[in-house]
Amino acid sequence: MEARANQFLGEEPVGRLMRRYAVPCIISLLVGALYNIVDQIFIANATYLGSYGNAANTVVFPLTVVALAIAVMIGDGCCAYVSLSLGRGNQQTARKSVGNSVIMVLVSGIVLCALYLLFSGQIIAMFGGTVNAETFRHSKEYFFYITLGIPLYMFGQAMNPVIRADGSPRFAMASTLAGAVVNIILDPIFIFVFRWGMMGAAVATVLGQALTAVLAVWYIIHMKQVKPAAADYRLDGAVCRKTLVLGMTSFLSQISLVASMAAVNNMIRKYGALDPVFGQEQYAQIPMAVVGIVMKFFQIVISIVVGMSAGCIPIVGFNMGAGKKQRVSSLFKKLLTAEAIVGAVALIIVELFPQGLIGIFGAANESIYYTQFAVRAFRIYLCMMICACINKACFIFLQAMGKAAESTILSMIREIVFGVGFALLLPLFFGLDGVLYSMPLSDILTFVIAAVLIVRTFRELDRSSEKVAG
Repeated sequence: MEARANQFLGEEPVGRLMRRYAVPCIISLLVGALYNIVDQIFIANATYLGSYGNAANTVVFPLTVVALAIAVMIGDGCCAYVSLSLGRGNQQTARKSVGNSVIMVLVSGIVLCALYLLFSGQIIAMFGGTVNAETFRHSKEYFFYITLGIPLYMFGQAMNPVIRADGSPRFAMASTLAGAVVNIILDPIFIFVFRWGMMGAAVATVLGQALTAVLAVWYIIHMKQVKPAAADYRLDGAVCRKTLVLGMTSFLSQISLVASMAAVNNMIRKYGALDPVFGQEQYAQIPMAVVGIVMKFFQIVISIVVGMSAGCIPIVGFNMGAGKKQRVSSLFKKLLTAEAIVGAVALIIVELFPQGLIGIFGAANESIYYTQFAVRAFRIYLCMMICACINKACFIFLQAMGKAAESTILSMIREIVFGVGFALLLPLFFGLDGVLYSMPLSDILTFVIAAVLIVRTFRELDRSSEKVAG
């Protein structure tokens, strides 16, 4: 009976299950995204930080994504493994995956923290932090304190999908929300009242992450469906490999994004220096600050998109494990439709209201060059939002189905081949604007490939369903 505790995943209408699991997941990811976004909003509106602080935030952001990449590889892999195991009625492997995942994320968090502290200067320079002296100073300060919280951040992010797989998406949402609320409350106090600058923004973030981690520890001790025993925390090579393989797509989609952001930041630094306006010392940080803001809006949209897709992982995994392919096909159709709608709404916002968006991030305190470049960046960089949303849905859904190879290859093509390649190539012909063109071109070409995989996946699911019916 216990092994089939999640039987409802194979019986309830898929639309209802999608709402039940996706909505808390969306909120969890949105709240998680708010950590960095809220920091940037308060930093941008602090006149003593302004675009220098904004640029520093942009430099450090990819480095937090590295930590997130490792965390989601472990967490999403465990979530998929647990769901597949429960669908097959195998409680033992589900317990082992959870126990092993806890140990893996703790060890990797400590190791990454140590590496960041040892090589902070070189790492910041690698991500464009040397655009000018003031930006470098702010970057080092922010990075140091953020790094101290890396193990806590990784643990909370990795356990979030594990908690969802255990059948508690609302608790996963609430634990992340609690941490974000702490960050939102403390940010203005530390930045405007205590005037702690970048340190204040980072400390507020770390304290919020600590609360989320504590709540995750409490839940792991009191899990409902999957209850690891002491022996399940002993590392098992086969279980670790399976968990990491299932989470590899999540890792590569994040880590390849880091490579893309590194290329973008460095091209901005290089070609901004050649621009007649941004080549001046007092304006040199503007392009990097602006692209960081554009990426924050994109992060909000992608949090919704990934939340819908990741929320479906337990449903897809259970039904694939149980052989109910028609339900998987129906869920995929609903997901793709929803993702396209989100992309369309986001596209309308960035094309019609870019000035309103940049106003949130302190544009009133900046020069006219800041506003002009920001409007152009929003309209060009994000003009293929619909394709970007469908691409992300395809990556994650294929992963949930156990198609790690297809999902991984598609993700790598998008972020490395196209994302890095075009970011390096197009500025040769279009200068600073070439960096902006790299995003939409990457998304439209990836969509062409994704469309082929989507059609093939539907045909495969339909053939499997016909065989079962026959």
